[in-house]
Amino acid sequence: MKFETKFQKIIPRTHDSASFRFPRPAELDYKAGQFLYVTLKKGDKELSKHFSFSSSPTEADHIEFTKKFTDHEYSLALKAAKAGDWARIDAPYGQFTFEGEYPKIALLCGGIGITPFMSICKNATDKDLDCRITLFYGCRTEGDLAFKEELEDLAAKNKNLKLVFILTQPSSNWKGATGIITPELVKKELPDFNETMFYTCGPPPMVEAMEKLVANLGLQKENLKREYFTGY
Repeated sequence: MKFETKFQKIIPRTHDSASFRFPRPAELDYKAGQFLYVTLKKGDKELSKHFSFSSSPTEADHIEFTKKFTDHEYSLALKAAKAGDWARIDAPYGQFTFEGEYPKIALLCGGIGITPFMSICKNATDKDLDCRITLFYGCRTEGDLAFKEELEDLAAKNKNLKLVFILTQPSSNWKGATGIITPELVKKELPDFNETMFYTCGPPPMVEAMEKLVANLGLQKENLKREYFTGY
């Protein structure tokens, strides 16, 4: 459905990313992992881009997307947005979804690729889905981990949700995994990986790296669901 709306709330997530919330129309239904198109105005010009929902279908009062800021025209316009500004939304779209179809899933992402997985993890927790979820989330530093506290809160409520944070530039206080997501790390944290459906999303290089990882695990390409992000 298409509808005009106004920004409801803007929530900083990291030093260079934020979540943008809008009121949720009662008639808007979507699945965890889907995406929406958001059109903004910059003077007399309209700018449009698509984003994964970072909100969950279980959240009745709002919908949300989250973006890392760049120097692209759309991103600059979004960074200048404030509560009450106009927007047009067209949603939902996409087949990159999870509603409990598989008993075990692994989510592989880096940076802002966490957004559809935030939706998936919250939806599964709120609905008490009987499935095991292992999230592998890589970033440069701990400060780059968007939704870290929110994910830890979900894991505290959901015994079937396991979080694996991986940093390439950890501080001396970091107790978690370091480096990048590798087949060895997956085998260590997820011994029954061969019984698991994998999901990955992010820019093409990230998705391609995860395709190689799944292949190196000896799994078929059908064991990996993909979503590509564009970087602007």
